[in-house]
Amino acid sequence: MMETAIKMIGDAKKIVVIQAENPDGDSLGSSLALEEILGDLGKEVSIYCPVEIPKYMRYIQGWDRVVSTFDAKSDLAIIVDTSADVLITKVLETPGVRHFLESHPVLVIDHHTTKSSLSFEHTMLSEDAVATSEIIYKLAHESGWAINAQAAENMLVAIMSDSLGLTTQNVTPNAFFVAGKLVELGASNAVIEARRREFMKKSPEILAYKGELIGRIEYLLEGKLALVHIPWEDIQAYSDQYNPSVLVLDEMRLVEGVEICVAIKTYPDGKLTGKLRSNIPISEEVAGFFGGGGHKYAAGFRVYEEYDKIVTELVSATDKALKQYEAEK
Repeated sequence: MMETAIKMIGDAKKIVVIQAENPDGDSLGSSLALEEILGDLGKEVSIYCPVEIPKYMRYIQGWDRVVSTFDAKSDLAIIVDTSADVLITKVLETPGVRHFLESHPVLVIDHHTTKSSLSFEHTMLSEDAVATSEIIYKLAHESGWAINAQAAENMLVAIMSDSLGLTTQNVTPNAFFVAGKLVELGASNAVIEARRREFMKKSPEILAYKGELIGRIEYLLEGKLALVHIPWEDIQAYSDQYNPSVLVLDEMRLVEGVEICVAIKTYPDGKLTGKLRSNIPISEEVAGFFGGGGHKYAAGFRVYEEYDKIVTELVSATDKALKQYEAEK
C-alpha cells in the first residue's frame, strides 16, 4: 500500500489535505507536515477543515493556513487521522465535496486500525502507530522525500500530542525512534512545549468552569466509568477559549477506580458526541458500539439520540467491554 500511496502523490500536481471536524494536534500537525513535505516536491497543497482551529491549538505554527474553502480543482485528496464518515459529516455536507471524493483519487492516512467506514472509494494507508505523523514519517523516509525542520516540528507536535508526551500505553519503541529522528532533523520539543504552555494558559473564567465541570462528574459501574455532560450552552460559552472535554478528561482518568472516562457533548440539532479515554484497552470497543472508533485507549463517536438513552447504552457497552477484558486477562 505504501507504493500505491507514493504513486498517487507522485501523479498529482494539486493536493487538498482534509482534516475531520474535530481537529486535534495529530490531524493538524500531520496536515501541516504534508504541506511542507509535498510543497518541497513541487506540489500545490491546500489544507481544508470545515471548522475553525481552536485557540488552544494555535501554538502549532501554520494553523492559520488551514482554510474552510474546499479546493475542488485538486487532483488528489488526502484525508488524515480519520477513516469514518461520521467524523467528516460537515465535510461531506459541503456542496460539491462528496462528488469530488467520489470522482477523484482519495488517499487516507490514519493510525487508527479500525476498519474504514468511509462511503466512497479510497486507498487506505494505515498502521498501528501512536500518531498519523509516525506513518507520514515512514512514507517520506521510504520515498526519499526531504523532511525540512518545520515539517519535523509539525510531526513531533503530532506525536507528542496524541501520546501525551510519549506516555500513553500505545507508545512503541518506533515512536521513540521517530521522535528522535525528528529532533535530529531540527525539531525541538522544548521549544514546542514552551509555546504550548503559553497557549494552554487559562483565564480565571475557564479555571472556574473547570471546577464546575469536575463537580458534575458522575461515577457509574461501581466507579469504573466516569461521565461528564457538556450541554450546548457550555459549548457556546467556553469552547472558543478551551475545549471543555479536554479540560477534565485526563483528570477523570486519574481518579482511583476509574477505568474509562467519557465526555458527552449535546447539540441543538440532536447531535451528540462522545470523547473517550481509558486506562485499559477498551475505548475503541465502547466507541464502536455507537459506530465510532479510534484506538484502544482513546476513541470517539457521534450519534443522533436522546442523552438519557445514550447514557443507558454507554453503561451497557462499557459493562460488556469491562467483563470481556477481565475474561481475557
